[in-house]
Amino acid sequence: MTSQPEKHPPVRRRSVLGTALGGAAVAALPATAHAGEPVQSVEPVQPAESGQPAGAGRPWRLRDTMTTDGSWQRFLRGQDLVWSRLPALWHEGPFLGDGLLGSMVYQEPGANSIRFTVQHGRVQDHRPEFGSGWGTCRLPVGHLTLDPVGTITAVDWRLSLYDAELTGTVTTSAGTLALSALVHDEVLAARVTASGGERVVWTFHPEEAISPRKIQEAPPSGYTANPAWTTRTTPDGTEQVLQPLTGGGQTATAYRRTGDDLLLSVGHSFPSGSAAEADSLRHLRRASSYGVLRRRHTGWWHAFYRKSFVSFPDQRLQSFHWIQLYKAASASRAGGPVMATSGPWLEPTPWPAVWWNLNVQLEYWLIQGFNHPELDSLATTLRQNQEQLAANVPAAYRADSSGIGRSSDMFANREVGQPGTGAETGDLTWALHNVWLSYRHSMDTSLLRDTIYPVLRRAISYYLHFLAPGSDGRLHLPSTLSPEYPVVPPQDTNYDLALIRWGCQTLIDSARLLGVKDELIPRWQEVLTRLTPYPVDDNGFMIGAGTPYAQSHRHYSHLLMVYPLHLVNWDQPENRDLITKSVVRWHALTGAHRGYSYTGAASMYATTGDGDTAIAYLRKFFDPTTRYPCRANTHYTEAGPVIETPLSASQSLHDMFCQSWGGTVRVFPAVPSAWADVTLHNFRTQGAFLVSAVRTAGVTRFIRVRSLAGEPLRLRHGLSGTVTAVLQDGTPAPTRDLGDGTLAIDLPKDHEVLVHSGSRPDLVIAPVAVSEPGAAWGLP
Repeated sequence: MTSQPEKHPPVRRRSVLGTALGGAAVAALPATAHAGEPVQSVEPVQPAESGQPAGAGRPWRLRDTMTTDGSWQRFLRGQDLVWSRLPALWHEGPFLGDGLLGSMVYQEPGANSIRFTVQHGRVQDHRPEFGSGWGTCRLPVGHLTLDPVGTITAVDWRLSLYDAELTGTVTTSAGTLALSALVHDEVLAARVTASGGERVVWTFHPEEAISPRKIQEAPPSGYTANPAWTTRTTPDGTEQVLQPLTGGGQTATAYRRTGDDLLLSVGHSFPSGSAAEADSLRHLRRASSYGVLRRRHTGWWHAFYRKSFVSFPDQRLQSFHWIQLYKAASASRAGGPVMATSGPWLEPTPWPAVWWNLNVQLEYWLIQGFNHPELDSLATTLRQNQEQLAANVPAAYRADSSGIGRSSDMFANREVGQPGTGAETGDLTWALHNVWLSYRHSMDTSLLRDTIYPVLRRAISYYLHFLAPGSDGRLHLPSTLSPEYPVVPPQDTNYDLALIRWGCQTLIDSARLLGVKDELIPRWQEVLTRLTPYPVDDNGFMIGAGTPYAQSHRHYSHLLMVYPLHLVNWDQPENRDLITKSVVRWHALTGAHRGYSYTGAASMYATTGDGDTAIAYLRKFFDPTTRYPCRANTHYTEAGPVIETPLSASQSLHDMFCQSWGGTVRVFPAVPSAWADVTLHNFRTQGAFLVSAVRTAGVTRFIRVRSLAGEPLRLRHGLSGTVTAVLQDGTPAPTRDLGDGTLAIDLPKDHEVLVHSGSRPDLVIAPVAVSEPGAAWGLP
């Protein structure tokens, strides 16, 4: 084993935030061609013979073809999931949700019925003494069945992304049932009409309020079952199922049928043992009818999609990508509970809680580029539960420290062990990197002031209690666990060293931005100066000191400094060989890899500019011959549902289309050579920029950048020849050529710049033609 040379990583001597905010520039990345293309030189920005850049002097505007209901309806219809046969399993069927209430639709096991699951993100137990797997786990609510008279012979269903609505027919030996269903404002609404000899019969089946983890193990010692549910009928004919909980609180499910319409809602309260009863009834009163609810519902979704647009020529992957945005919006809304590992669609699983050592982080990455900060329930969860995060560390450290254990409930309730005991201690710091991404994509100072700075300060302070100098004069960390590497936890795990470096530098930069004269700044600076280098050997990054990467590992916990932290990155030529051999070694040892191993590798290769290797790894996730592939409805399962992996696959696509780490916006940095045409519109980047760009026939035609915050813009554009940069009124934009295809552009807040080469192209935002046809998702 050898230690990494002193020059690694340069991040110890520069500011992660500062480079994005006008600080010292990172080393520029030499022009890198897309695979299969020759490398082209990029000339400096210069005036044309007329004395102005080509195309300057004339105002411009984009012609966005995606501005009408009709255009969005047509485009998204091509991405819909469809079913021509009845789904038999949860990961085959349609799914609906509003960030809280969720439902999956598939055949009732062993019966001639159709199941609509009824689950809710706030419904959990409240007995922390039994741990997150049993005591504070998500709890099942129940399910509806649609029970036909005849034998089901066929279905014809479509899950419309644009309307977020399931529609279609069920054909039976007796007749036909025409159905539509949606979830909005915590109400599951269904409308079913019968013809022929069929009739509409709904049955609600409450489920025992016990951990879904029961499929794997018996309850812990001393655990007592929750009481049985009771039922009642209100004076207006609404049925209610009331589920009291031993640890306090209540779940209430209310439903009523009026004509062809069925409306159902779930309420959950804690510590109140009765408020849920009133909440569920209030949701139903607000819904009124299927038609009334549907108008509100479709209005929300139609406005939602218009915030950004992405189109590329692989039909099946393009459809998958848009389904993940639908999925994320169905599973999470800011202010609501942080996503559990199964989202709001609880099924039997060993993981009925929130997992903090990778799952929760991967769940939220895609919302940034898609321009949907309103889906960020992770940031609000950490802001709202700061007292609990402090209570999670051992009592001796609570005055200045915070943390979270591997898994928790929606209130972040889980003790964390301490360094020196082999505990997993870095998960809160990694989760805060997600919140930092939300800050960097919005430049919303309140996120920095109210969440990132106070919580990260305490998370890093927890580490500071245990860092100690060794005989080499360097600061070392006693044994901690690198998730989920199955050996005796070593000292100086790369997982924690990367997070400590990122955390200390981010705190220093944040203090400067917030005008805080923090007494800990000298200590953070000392840590950056004296912290031991990352342990490396001939195969690249190790797990920790004395512990090489020597067996297959699904997690990339030892590679966080490469991705997503970008502390060691491709813009540092001296680190390229280390990055390459580390990622190659990670995947060379096979057997333990899972879906997110492939999505993670795809993103890492995308950051090197290698789009063809990136897409090759991503396609492994969709290969049905792999052990854990993407499922028919784009969900994913190992021993139970795990929502993060498909969502992270969308981020892998984002990393191919546009990257913005290290203070540079990179447009089309790693597009696979087979994808000649790509359109981005209002893709959100760090620095709070909205990027629109069009690539046709393998060449970038134009880039438009809108500044939402007035941050300094460094744009790696990938254009060849003479480059023109003009503001909206046609006047030349103030620019500096930084070399290697990178421009520094002075772009005030709420202003836009157009960058192109040659004469001004057609500035059209439109879907691209499909060159790789593929079947619809679902069971077509």
